[in-house]
Amino acid sequence: MNYLAHLYLSFGDPKIMVGNFIADSVKGKQFLSFAPEIQHGIILHRRIDTYTDQHPLTAQSRSRIRHRYGKYAGVITDIYYDHFLAANWKLYSDQSLQLFTKSAYRMLFGHYLMMPARMKRILPAMAMGNWLASYASIDNVGLALSGMATRTRFDSQMQHATHELVMYYEDLKNDFLHFFPDLTAYAREQIPQIAKQLLIET
Repeated sequence: MNYLAHLYLSFGDPKIMVGNFIADSVKGKQFLSFAPEIQHGIILHRRIDTYTDQHPLTAQSRSRIRHRYGKYAGVITDIYYDHFLAANWKLYSDQSLQLFTKSAYRMLFGHYLMMPARMKRILPAMAMGNWLASYASIDNVGLALSGMATRTRFDSQMQHATHELVMYYEDLKNDFLHFFPDLTAYAREQIPQIAKQLLIET
């Protein structure tokens, strides 16, 4: 899952949101250098990613595009799924997407100084372009994928992946709509388990 989903799946806890947001820039045991509340979000992020990667519905989504994008199919599917979350936001929250993202940016900037350097670079651009809400538009998904394509070591062709999003739109949407309740339930279940684990370890 991508940024919007990880923030949503923090269920409004600011420290967990921060950890969830920065997790991809925190490698291995580096997470131990953060406060326990931030560690909680990093661990949750990692478990969400593992669960997502292993779920049969996400595997089904990846299989729809793997013939063209190979190992990048998972990254592209993550972006597709953030699109479906943003486009169908009212199914999952009583708060508008614009209010949610505005609150999320404000909270993240409140923890800016403790973020890894990479996230310090990403957050201002994300807020300025309101990336989180912009994923609701297929055109903006295309911009995001094009930007990612310029940063890949090999020719990923990700800049063309909106073609498959449009072609398989209803099938991919159906995958997401059936998968996301499973992921939400899993994330809710993990939060107290991680808290208990961290309490034992400290």
